[in-house]
Amino acid sequence: MWSCIGGSNNSGKAAPNLNAQLRQLIREHGLTGDPAKGRLLPSINDPLAQLGMKLFFTKGLGGNMDAACVSCHHPVFGGSDGLSLPIGVDAVDPDLIGPGRLHQAGAHGFDGGPTVPRNSPATFNVALWDSSLFWDSRVESLGKSAGFNGGDGYGIRTPDTPFGEADLMAGTNLAAAQSRFPVTSPEEMRAFTFEAGNDNTAVRDHLVARLGDFGIGAGELPGNTWLNEFQTAFSSSAGAEELITFERVVEAIGAYERSQTFVDNPWKDFVEGDQNAISRSAKRGAILFFKPVEDGGAGCVQCHSGDFFTDEQHYNIAVPQVGRGKGDGGTGTDDFGRFRETGQSEDMYAFRTPSLLNLAVSGPYGHSGAYTSLEAMVRHHLDVETAIANYDTSQLDPTVQTGDWQVNSQAALNDLLQKRVLGIQTVMNCVLNEQEFQDLMAFLDALNDPCVLDRQCLDPWIPDGSVSDPDGQRLNGKDQFGQPL
Repeated sequence: MWSCIGGSNNSGKAAPNLNAQLRQLIREHGLTGDPAKGRLLPSINDPLAQLGMKLFFTKGLGGNMDAACVSCHHPVFGGSDGLSLPIGVDAVDPDLIGPGRLHQAGAHGFDGGPTVPRNSPATFNVALWDSSLFWDSRVESLGKSAGFNGGDGYGIRTPDTPFGEADLMAGTNLAAAQSRFPVTSPEEMRAFTFEAGNDNTAVRDHLVARLGDFGIGAGELPGNTWLNEFQTAFSSSAGAEELITFERVVEAIGAYERSQTFVDNPWKDFVEGDQNAISRSAKRGAILFFKPVEDGGAGCVQCHSGDFFTDEQHYNIAVPQVGRGKGDGGTGTDDFGRFRETGQSEDMYAFRTPSLLNLAVSGPYGHSGAYTSLEAMVRHHLDVETAIANYDTSQLDPTVQTGDWQVNSQAALNDLLQKRVLGIQTVMNCVLNEQEFQDLMAFLDALNDPCVLDRQCLDPWIPDGSVSDPDGQRLNGKDQFGQPL
């Protein structure tokens, strides 16, 4: 967690032997450079992933047909939405994604600000998570076997089952399991009138009946060729009521998301042998990152470990609490994080360690999206108390709710300080001089796959006019200036 002490300039002394030092650290940490190595991953060209892409982009899976998966997870934004906090249903312009997306005045719960309480997690590299998904890991592999993305046969727990109990309908991997839930969230996709008062099963059953054009959903779509799409993807001649099930919907969406694997970055090239793949500054930053505190490093690898740069554990680092929150605390706008799932005091205000791959496109940062620049997010790790004291809400979109941010954030900070006293692992203050800080930032920049910054490279994951639109409800995203994403 960026935990380090002191402020000596180790980068200068390391300069003559940068490559040798770094190669030694790579060996010590067992790095290959490729977090996807050995995994069975779909291609975006696979029929199942193609079906998943069409489902991901259709507003037909939104209860009131005004939101799609892509509303909050567009490839141009790294599989997120470029917002501190998302707006799902009841947007002023449902096709506008990212900055400028606003909630309709008069809609349910309208207060002028975003409606979803946590930052949109990126779908990019979702196939590389083995323990859990969501900030609080409420979709969780019970086996957590490395390399399986939850598909190790031990089961996956979801919000539909008690904590620690496998959901028999979760699907074959974490991506599919996670895909079962945005459609059931009133703020995200379900809306507040669709299947009002009914459970998640009723919502899902209605949506597949809509896609299959049978039963309660018959005739709800203006056009409907979904049966042909499912028959192609699953190589089946079965009819709609047999073939179009919610389990197959999320299997397809999961395949599309799992095809979004972007790990071909300069750091990978360096680890695989290209000595010139990263700059000298990035090499110095990598040494700081991987070296333990006692050896003069920053110890970042303590939590951001492995080729995927996360231990998939949960920590309280007291990121400022902005937005509506989850109804916790005396204010009702706080968010207790992982504690909401486990009820364990050590999990209070704790959130899952993010991966550090492709940070250039996955901001804003933190569970609440409180930091709009990566530099500010990193500086928060180095000195949490100062960061909270000096936090500037003007960096946020002015619609983001900030009325209770100070009292909520102070509560998280107090908990963090208590954890330090008790010896519970959390972020520790760290002094880096400016050169060391810039070196660390240069290393983080080396973790970006160039493809995620290249719209043309992302073309295969964004359907255009040549890709069939089975229901006429495709969300063709645009930015706040009306330009296609």
